[in-house]
Amino acid sequence: MLTCVRGAAVLLTVAVTFYLLQVSGQLAPPAASHTLRSIVIPVSAQDATSATSQREYFLTRLEVVPLGRQNITLPILMYHYVRTPPSIISDSLGYKLSVSPAVFTAQMDWLALHGYNPVDFNDVRAYFAGKEPLPAKPVVITLDDGYADLYTTAFPILAAHGFKAVAYIVSGFVGRSPYVTAPQVVQMDQSGIEIASHTVDHADLSRSSMGSVMRELSDSKRSLESLVGHPVLDFAYPSGKFNAQTVAAVQRAGYATAVTTMFSVDHSVADRYLWTRVRVGGGESLAEFVSSLGSPMPTTTITTLDIETAEVPPPPLARPTSQSLR
Repeated sequence: MLTCVRGAAVLLTVAVTFYLLQVSGQLAPPAASHTLRSIVIPVSAQDATSATSQREYFLTRLEVVPLGRQNITLPILMYHYVRTPPSIISDSLGYKLSVSPAVFTAQMDWLALHGYNPVDFNDVRAYFAGKEPLPAKPVVITLDDGYADLYTTAFPILAAHGFKAVAYIVSGFVGRSPYVTAPQVVQMDQSGIEIASHTVDHADLSRSSMGSVMRELSDSKRSLESLVGHPVLDFAYPSGKFNAQTVAAVQRAGYATAVTTMFSVDHSVADRYLWTRVRVGGGESLAEFVSSLGSPMPTTTITTLDIETAEVPPPPLARPTSQSLR
């Protein structure tokens, strides 16, 4: 019987599936999808079964959106205030822009419970560039304007769920009441919140001169990059207002994407300066919120192998002798 066991354990193989896609340019659309390839990693039976083996093997199965799609279904959620809504009579605009902390928490709970995976625009760029697949049920959570409750209320709720998000900051308002401070922006940037631009003064770019538009775009970008210490590549049109001149200026200022306030969940590289969003106003029911997410994209399973090797302490350093120094 021992012979049978040994014979059965001659070779252990693990198939690791991955995808390769070659594209040109930072956000160039993929030319064609590629077939799947498997890598077979042989492991000796002795190493796999020996009690003295210095290795442990862990298999992980991930549901992902496979590379190769030129159009994706990705809800980009749009929030403003996360606070107790003010009176609709005294502040109707503020009321429409406010989601209560309880509602925001319930929405994040639902996303987590139903397998949604928040991503940021760096992840979306990596997908379109053919570098990384998107996780199953991807969603982008965006928060506009950089109000103080972004840090005091929304950020802790997102962190408690382990969620990424994108914060569109009006650079000229940083440090003013009632907006976030510079240290808060830096902390969020270092903790999974992508910092993006929303102009210097929340200006209506559709009614501004080209010189004014470029200043709003370039100065905001430069200010935020100086604050966080890395490129700021994403932009949101204030109040969703833009025209053809504005879109061209956003591209010329060095941004990689821009979002509007128009509704849709379908996106491509070609329309990356006019990406649409799903407005979350706080007055909708949870069922309406769920319905606005659309249908998730088809996924496939990737199996990955993680091999952990026990750390072996290095041998003690030999004391040099007169012979070794010759």
